[in-house]
Amino acid sequence: MTAFCRDCLTDTAETAKRCQACGSPRLLRHAELATLTVAHIDCDAFYATIEKRDDPSLADKPLIVGGGKRGVVSTCCYIARTYGVRSAMPMFEAMSRCPHATVIKPNMQKYVAVGRQVRAAMLELTPLVEPLSIDEAFLDLTGTERLHGMSAAKVLARFARDVERDIGITVSIGLSANKFLAKIASDLDKPRGFAVISPAEATDFLAPRPVGFIYGVGAVSAAKLAGDGFRTIADLQRADERDLMRRYGEEGLRLSRLARGIDTRKVDPERDTKSVSSETTFNTDISDFRPLEQTLWELTEKVSSRLKASHLSGSTVTLKLKSADFKIRTRARSLPAPTQLAGRIFAAGRDMLKNEVGLTRYRLIGIGVSSLEDAIGEDLSDLIDRRGALAEHAVDKLREKFGKAAVVKGLAIDEE
Repeated sequence: MTAFCRDCLTDTAETAKRCQACGSPRLLRHAELATLTVAHIDCDAFYATIEKRDDPSLADKPLIVGGGKRGVVSTCCYIARTYGVRSAMPMFEAMSRCPHATVIKPNMQKYVAVGRQVRAAMLELTPLVEPLSIDEAFLDLTGTERLHGMSAAKVLARFARDVERDIGITVSIGLSANKFLAKIASDLDKPRGFAVISPAEATDFLAPRPVGFIYGVGAVSAAKLAGDGFRTIADLQRADERDLMRRYGEEGLRLSRLARGIDTRKVDPERDTKSVSSETTFNTDISDFRPLEQTLWELTEKVSSRLKASHLSGSTVTLKLKSADFKIRTRARSLPAPTQLAGRIFAAGRDMLKNEVGLTRYRLIGIGVSSLEDAIGEDLSDLIDRRGALAEHAVDKLREKFGKAAVVKGLAIDEE
């Protein structure tokens, strides 16, 4: 059994309760700790942790990042979670469960900046970093032991310690031999966690879990599997792989292998972001074009800002609307060339919005850009409309220097 202290990285006796060097109780033990190299790193309650970092008075208070009585929870701190608040929960329900919570509207520009800091720190460990979102990624540290002078497990523990010290947020780490098991492990010991699952123990660990524990198995798929007699992962483990393939095709093969902890997917550093989007839920339903257009512009500016920060452009614009009866409408338009400019994105979204406004009242509106590719400099395709492109980039530079409120475009000013 290998064991070491997560705080000072000193090797310890496997039976020790505290580190003999620094006295910390945060010891990590596992028989394969020195050989496993695939990790999943997940920032703990990312948005909420950043807000608490920036305002220490919130440290011991329940915090919800979200907005509007009819919006949803973007994320919440672990204190709020003890009251039953969860991400994606309607705000009215979250506030009924935790009425004394502090609510802060999301600041995506700040969160993206912190996410880039964390990503840069990951890339110092290994070039094999596969981002999953702004706050999580897979890493493969195979072959880096000589580079770092220590095992992958110790490198990861040092990473977690340094991120907490230098960036002011915490992460949880899952370590295994493949992505599926590493992702599961990272959820076992939150927050500030570090859990290990080896392939040898995967079958027994997974057996009692419901089939929905496997990623990609949602409520509908789980119900179908249950109807066929597969309620737990143990049921899948007992099934013949060929029978599962006859029933479910390639999905049957995937389920059979993941049920036994087998995952051959490689950590892919080239994994691309598929889309960038932003949406909001109104406090009251809206049917008039002008307020919908106003909100669409504000969302478009957020999407444009994220594209520019990520050096991306996209050629498909998608408008999302949710009506008062909760029916969702999506409309998409392909652009002649990729863009990251708010003006061009908004023009496409506004044209689609015109066709949807009438007798219907809407509770939500969103805008997104997909079919993404790398943007080079100020994106030559955007300079087709040179005057508009140069004006928008000038506004961006002024806002970067003096703050977002320094320049407000006409559309963003309410008309009385």
